Amino acid sequence: MSIRKADKNGKVTWDKSNLPSRHVTVGTERAPHRSYYYAMGLGDEQIRQPFVGVASCWNEAAPCNISLMRQAQAVKKGVNEAHGTPREFCTITVTDGIAMGHQGMKSSLVSREVIADSIELTMRGHCYDALVGVAGCDKSLPGMMMAMLRLNVPSIFIYGGSIMPGRFEGKDVTVVDVFEGVGKFSAGKMSEKNLRKLETVACPSAGSCGGQFTANTMACVSEAIGLALPNSAGTPAAYESRDVFCEQSGKQVMELINMNLRPRDIVTLKSLENAAVVVAATGGSTNGALHLPAMAHEIGIDFDLFDVAEIFKKTPYIADLKPGGKYVAKDVYDVGGVPVILKALFDGGHLHGDCMTVTGKTLAENLEHVILTPNQDVIYPVSNPITPTGGVVGLKGSLAPDGAIVKVAGLKTQKFSGPVRCFDCEEDAFEAVKNKDYKEGEVIVIRYEGPVGGPGMREMLSTTAALYGQGVGDKVALVTDGRFSGGTRGFCIGHVGPEAALGGPIGLLQDGDIVMIDAETGVLDVDLTEAELEERRKTWTLPEAQFKSGVLKKYADQVGAARYGAVTHPGGKEEVECYADI
Repeated sequence: MSIRKADKNGKVTWDKSNLPSRHVTVGTERAPHRSYYYAMGLGDEQIRQPFVGVASCWNEAAPCNISLMRQAQAVKKGVNEAHGTPREFCTITVTDGIAMGHQGMKSSLVSREVIADSIELTMRGHCYDALVGVAGCDKSLPGMMMAMLRLNVPSIFIYGGSIMPGRFEGKDVTVVDVFEGVGKFSAGKMSEKNLRKLETVACPSAGSCGGQFTANTMACVSEAIGLALPNSAGTPAAYESRDVFCEQSGKQVMELINMNLRPRDIVTLKSLENAAVVVAATGGSTNGALHLPAMAHEIGIDFDLFDVAEIFKKTPYIADLKPGGKYVAKDVYDVGGVPVILKALFDGGHLHGDCMTVTGKTLAENLEHVILTPNQDVIYPVSNPITPTGGVVGLKGSLAPDGAIVKVAGLKTQKFSGPVRCFDCEEDAFEAVKNKDYKEGEVIVIRYEGPVGGPGMREMLSTTAALYGQGVGDKVALVTDGRFSGGTRGFCIGHVGPEAALGGPIGLLQDGDIVMIDAETGVLDVDLTEAELEERRKTWTLPEAQFKSGVLKKYADQVGAARYGAVTHPGGKEEVECYADI
């Protein structure tokens, strides 16, 4: 039923009797509230319109975010033109590329919860009726979408766009090449002069990391899951044509208000499955297996790591993207963008076409006129995939009863077995790798880096990239209860659960134990009997917590297992009243 009416002169009015903003704009008792809006230059007509929160993660922490404020202005223009009243606000971002390799990375995953929580608080506190979210850095994408699902007001997500590729020695490069350059330098394979030159050209513009790392993976998810306008994820940040999608998003969210089409009408088990398909098909970030369960948790849908892994098993790998492949996000844009990936998967029978999207149409309807661009090797048809199964694989076994995850895109071999070298933090492991204090054939184990033990579940890109740069990416395996960057490549297994801090088997390992990894069958085992593990558990003690106050202590006290998304509140199943219905 429409709540928007236009008279014969084209004047638009809205029935706000069921919109949250009535609590701050309607009735004599709200005169004090309206006085604040007059102070900010709003007139009576604007106050009578729906209020749309325009949230961005703009900051000057990294190139991922510096174009977001410009894009937010375009969203506001679209809202205004569609007879809505935009209310802009910002939230935080922690940028993984800068937080990587030191204690700052403990803040990264925590920031996802802070982003979602801060958006919820802003929307609740000011009774906004709808939300358009603009995000760039890795955790800000799922954090923004989690807030949309939690609030359930009409919402549209828009990605800030990827960075342009850098050029070094005639090849496209990304920031991961710089991380790997550190490893090459430590192995004597790159001069300090060339490393310096590489670092100055790798990131030439605004935008998020260009490979199929976490930001671009979750940007693809935003379209696949139906929360973003078709093709809005692909345009690079530096292209001001992105602003057209932002303006359209502002206009379309007003249509969603009128239709009362909400995120929970769009994000269902089927659309979550579509999202998981896209992660696997593009060789996306292993973090997708953390963020999708967290998004499902917001609306009370059971969709954990094992559910995601089952979909990964059945999905062909069709997009030849870095870090495992050749191309970057701009190349996807050049051949037609994310809709082309979705079309290839839909035509191959791997997507549910009947899922609703923010266009007000189903995914199948959105893809009706999309064609797979010929004469290109960025995106393959499902009938001729790069590999018949996905670029990301779930694992389970005696070392990981609650699961683990590995990116296999680009791996030459998917089996590995060897003795372990145990480290109780990333810094110690990185120091050993930097000094080449390891042997080929070993399994480097980094533990007490899980959601609780870290706390914060750090990514290990500095260490994995150094190994790859030293030329041993397929000769040494790395296993951790922490995470890996979407930019990680090599035999690297993350999200091992239960984590060491919770008494998981990874915390009971000793140097020399044999670990067996089989990504073809999805197994991660240790050559110890259950009785031997139980005997070790009797003498195991938890290391003293590094943080006993502040946000990291709060997070460690609240966070759940990685298998379920490392979430910090009970979620949709325990919800009594949805914000959108206040």
